[in-house]
Amino acid sequence: MSRYWNCLLLFPLLAALAGAQQKTSAPHQPARSTAGTNLPSEETVNAFMQAMFGYDSSLSFKVVDIRPASAEGLAEVTVVISGPQGPQPNKFFVTADGQHAVTGEIIPFGARPFEAARKELESRMNGPSRGPKDAPITIVEFSDLQCPHCKEAAPKIDELLSDEKNVRFVLQSFPLPAHDWANKAAAYADCVGRTSNDAFWKFMQATYDAQTDITAANADEKLTAIADGAGVKGADIAACSTKPETTTRVEQSVALGKDLEVNSTPTIFINGRKVGIGGLPYDLLKKLVEFQPK
Repeated sequence: MSRYWNCLLLFPLLAALAGAQQKTSAPHQPARSTAGTNLPSEETVNAFMQAMFGYDSSLSFKVVDIRPASAEGLAEVTVVISGPQGPQPNKFFVTADGQHAVTGEIIPFGARPFEAARKELESRMNGPSRGPKDAPITIVEFSDLQCPHCKEAAPKIDELLSDEKNVRFVLQSFPLPAHDWANKAAAYADCVGRTSNDAFWKFMQATYDAQTDITAANADEKLTAIADGAGVKGADIAACSTKPETTTRVEQSVALGKDLEVNSTPTIFINGRKVGIGGLPYDLLKKLVEFQPK
């Protein structure tokens, strides 16, 4: 894909859209109708993408979402660009006049920029937790049990919780559509967590450890055995994983992540402050936890 990246250097827009990501592919929704709104049509976005990317026959793209952005007056467009390195989700914004595209990320602004996200998390998170419930700092991680980067981040989180005793840590499921057994694992994990909080953390780590051995075909067998090993009855967890209530709880966790602009895993929120933990040095992570704006 080097030819692709070399070409991107000639187009600042494309470079911003498809900046190198060391994270797992982001979730996406089907493109939806924009009739009767000021949003760009899917046809217009397709034409734009063709104009920008059509020079390279090795690339293809798909419009997956067009919606109002969190900032008034902008439309948020999500596309997946596929090439030799696989699909990569990308996002850009379109101005109200339909004449300009803006790249980058919209972030909250103000004296307390993370407060709205903190309150949203506090009211809607439903995952298992570690640490004191009244801790002054709450860290929420959106994770996918099939995601190798989530597995890589787990020891860093464990070290942090060992060093920072007055922190509450909450794990939210965020299975990615590109992963073929992640959603099933999220359902099992939800059932384990509701059965035994202690067993949940054992189940999570054991699933990470077994990632390369689990497939879509053997996921039920493997996850049931892992649940048994974590100290709960695997057969009961397997039955629970297929119940509508479990599906709803996983969907609620994913919806919360999407509403907070989570687009890759692992993503954490430190008292509402969104942080991409993948590749983040431990010392910097520790500083972010210990520093809290007044």
